[in-house]
Amino acid sequence: MSRAITSIFLIGSIGYFGFRYRYRLINLLLASGWLRRLAVGSIMSFPGVKNKMLQTVFGGPSER
Repeated sequence: MSRAITSIFLIGSIGYFGFRYRYRLINLLLASGWLRRLAVGSIMSFPGVKNKMLQTVFGGPSER
């Protein structure tokens, strides 16, 4: 029982501090070139995100 409560408290604490300092963590992770390339590549693999990004950058008819 004590181990379960400790685990829940630890996960909750990590989640709280991760959320509180989320922008610092993102900046720290994206400072590395290969992590930035991995993040952008994985986000651009989603078709909806890719289409929206290309429409924004190159103009074109917007879908509503």
